Amino acid sequence: MKIVAFNGSPRAEKGNTHVMVEAFLAGAGEAGAKTENIFLVKKKIGHCLGCFSCWWKCPGSCVQSDDMEELIETYQSADVVVFATPLYVDNVSGIMKNFIDRLLPTGDPHFEKDPGGEVRHVPGRKKDPAFVMMANGGFPEQSHFQVLRLLIRRMARNFLTGIAGEIYRGGGSLLQDEEFTPFVDAYLAHVRTAGSEVAKTGKISAETTRMLEQPLIPAPNFADIFVTNANAYMDQMIEGKKKP
Repeated sequence: MKIVAFNGSPRAEKGNTHVMVEAFLAGAGEAGAKTENIFLVKKKIGHCLGCFSCWWKCPGSCVQSDDMEELIETYQSADVVVFATPLYVDNVSGIMKNFIDRLLPTGDPHFEKDPGGEVRHVPGRKKDPAFVMMANGGFPEQSHFQVLRLLIRRMARNFLTGIAGEIYRGGGSLLQDEEFTPFVDAYLAHVRTAGSEVAKTGKISAETTRMLEQPLIPAPNFADIFVTNANAYMDQMIEGKKKP
């Protein structure tokens, strides 16, 4: 099995998203999968021009000359792809959105009705890999990922593929905070398990998904603690900027 993670964080290796991706791919690799980690910020990806040339004039190819041609080849070579992103305004990052939009040449412009009677595009020339959505956000609660939970389902429907799993982490800003290392290590162990399960069975188990959804810090007042500490940090950073 080949699993490719497309990381849409502008911070690349320094981001909290990478902490999650690294653990997931480590688990997948230990289970025998071939893995690849791609930082989209290091690639030249123009935004979609909306010209539809990839459907009408040069089917399967974009008129833009950038890194997407290579990225699409990598995408189509995978059995599973991970869309990994920080949460930006309840959604994926701009870098990730450009990447997703530019996957348009993989599809077919013709239409059909799905089993439920809703119109969608017909399958493309090649079968799309299964999807994993992975994201972290600065807010402590898991409820902030509602848009991404719906997005990955709509994407899987429109690409005519399956969902191998979802991994969301509220309080993602703590993933690189040494003060919380024991809690982070325990969480990342579950992320590694998720990677292993996808490599072995093609899907994250219900039990592992349940564990991944638990609060990062097992305290009933975690949100209150988070707000207090986060605001203190913000004030410290703002005051630091004010100094000559």
